[in-house]
Amino acid sequence: MSNILDQVDHRVRRVLTPARRLWLETPRTLVIGFIAIHVVFLLALLPAILTGNVLGDLPLYRTWAQQGLVHQIWMGINVEWVYPIGALFPIVFAGLGGPLLYQLMWFLMTAALNALAVMVLTDAGRKISGYRPAWFFLVISFVLSPVGLLRLEGLTAPLVIMGLVLLARRPVVAAALLTIATWVKVWPAAVVVAVVVASRRRITVILTGIAVTAGTVVTVFALGGLKYITGFVTMQSDRAMQLEAPITTPWVWLAALGHPNTFIYQNYAIATREVSGPGTTLIASLMNPLMFIAMGAIVTLMLVALRRHHDVSQLLLVGSLALVGAFIIFNKVGSPQYMLWLAPVVVVGVSQSWHAWRAPAYMMVAIGVLTTLIFPVFYMPLINGDLSALVLLTARNGLLIVMFGWSLVTLWRMVVAPVTSPALLNRRLAATRTFAA
Repeated sequence: MSNILDQVDHRVRRVLTPARRLWLETPRTLVIGFIAIHVVFLLALLPAILTGNVLGDLPLYRTWAQQGLVHQIWMGINVEWVYPIGALFPIVFAGLGGPLLYQLMWFLMTAALNALAVMVLTDAGRKISGYRPAWFFLVISFVLSPVGLLRLEGLTAPLVIMGLVLLARRPVVAAALLTIATWVKVWPAAVVVAVVVASRRRITVILTGIAVTAGTVVTVFALGGLKYITGFVTMQSDRAMQLEAPITTPWVWLAALGHPNTFIYQNYAIATREVSGPGTTLIASLMNPLMFIAMGAIVTLMLVALRRHHDVSQLLLVGSLALVGAFIIFNKVGSPQYMLWLAPVVVVGVSQSWHAWRAPAYMMVAIGVLTTLIFPVFYMPLINGDLSALVLLTARNGLLIVMFGWSLVTLWRMVVAPVTSPALLNRRLAATRTFAA
């Protein structure tokens, strides 16, 4: 694989000559690039904005916001909800301008958080090594824009990027951002676990997380919704196997090939496509236990690697990628926005070392392109059993498994690789203090 990556790097360098790289590593160029990409986003959304319509998941979000703002029926407080209670804040905030401005408000929230993420990555333009990951983040945001602009993940991804980057020098702020992101969508909990395992500031992180969580719980209690605060766990556990989940792929093939009693159907209650067939009920019931077993094994490997004095920054990020990967691979739900769970970890990995993270970086771009081709471009053909669309889905899910495998192999190498010299040990300890102090 190293030879393949070297060849890809060589081709990229031929396009990005030293002069072009210098041009890209200027604040002005980055600002122009950021504005240009978001102007494209705005133009794509403009028909919906001008007509007061909403796209993607936003019709559902807007309905929830209006139920609260107009009818005082608050999701997660008055009724059980599929999302953690923190998701209510951005959903309601976007509705403060009224239902006709909902799409515009959501876009502005997403753009603002993306801008903050770019500023943190580059230290407001002062950190030259931050330009590559900033551009990479913008590329991934562009590739995954059909989901990034229209889902809660478009808000949590930049929060996680900021949390990981700020962990070394602003651990309280970082922990608060990661905890808030977790209360919006559950997936950042995987990153929090990696931080608690690997960071020397784990006590600060834990205490900050407890404080933010306690404030959330107290607020929900005061509003009378405490009995629904864990409703998102039970509602998710009752779901069947979703069309795009990696584990569902064999049954999607069976349905496309006309296998008896195997079919794709619409779950109208949560507006998603699911798959039913021989063994799907059993497999769906096993996913959560397998996920927790996998996460336990990953945490164990991280602890062993940590005791061997490996580079904490690399260990934290590889562990984060492995844990987030487990969230996706062992998940019966496989929505396209889940690809934005991986992107923040890879972006911050690129900021640490391009050479070490080039494999997942290239895979992330390919996964993003395939995901957007699957949804929304070829989604209806996929539902109808089109084999070409199914090949795209299979390739994307295969790459997800390969990326998960890369994180596990890299983590295992940290476990078994010896610390070869006192000088190397001192450098690793110095890196540990720099990243985690």
